Amino acid sequence: MVESTGNAGNTGNAENAESVDDGPAAVPASAVLKERRVADAATLKALADPLRLAILDVLMDASASGPLTAKEIAAALDEPQTKLYRHIKQLEKAGLVRVAETRLVSGIVESRYAPAQASLRLAPEIFAPGSPTRGDAYDAMLAAMDRVRAEFRAHAVADRIDFTTSRDAAPTGLPGMFSHFTYRLTPARMLRLRGQLDEIFNELNAEGESDAEDAVEATLFTLLYGVRPGPAADSRTDSRPGTES
Repeated sequence: MVESTGNAGNTGNAENAESVDDGPAAVPASAVLKERRVADAATLKALADPLRLAILDVLMDASASGPLTAKEIAAALDEPQTKLYRHIKQLEKAGLVRVAETRLVSGIVESRYAPAQASLRLAPEIFAPGSPTRGDAYDAMLAAMDRVRAEFRAHAVADRIDFTTSRDAAPTGLPGMFSHFTYRLTPARMLRLRGQLDEIFNELNAEGESDAEDAVEATLFTLLYGVRPGPAADSRTDSRPGTES
């Protein structure tokens, strides 16, 4: 869900964006942005928490069926309702979540929440050396990693993930894949690898989500980065194989 600018994945493509936003104040209460471009510290700080990311995930997944109450969000996350109020308010203050409806229930005003955007993208300038929001941007990325880790663990414990099926198995199989490698690449090959990954994400984005009866929820978490040479770089002459399943 949290994505850096230049990638196109299930969080949307900048070329197709109806609107972008650099801060919470620009999001009208009655409108939902197709894509929100994040460049301000306040929004980054709101994103730097796995539970708040989980709340956003639930609301974005439910956007087609309508807004949710705090109780419904808590049920979807299997978390105590009281634990969520502070996080929802922080998301609302940052303009990431909006109150879509209110009603009076037993004398208490009940709010129903909806996302203020269909996708999020981190602006590239926030990662520039000297950027005052660089640390906040990395915190948001680390929170996304923690969110994926927690979600993966929950599905694995529930035996809902398959890493035994071959990719050449029948269409009914759900072959998972795990790879962790470090290679020495030329800058040109690094750019080509990035382009190849972008092509995959653009293809998925162009296809859109499947409405087939046998469709499953697929999670693709991608992290690609090059490390600039350090003082000990000359002593390293071999590639470092990683792990794969």
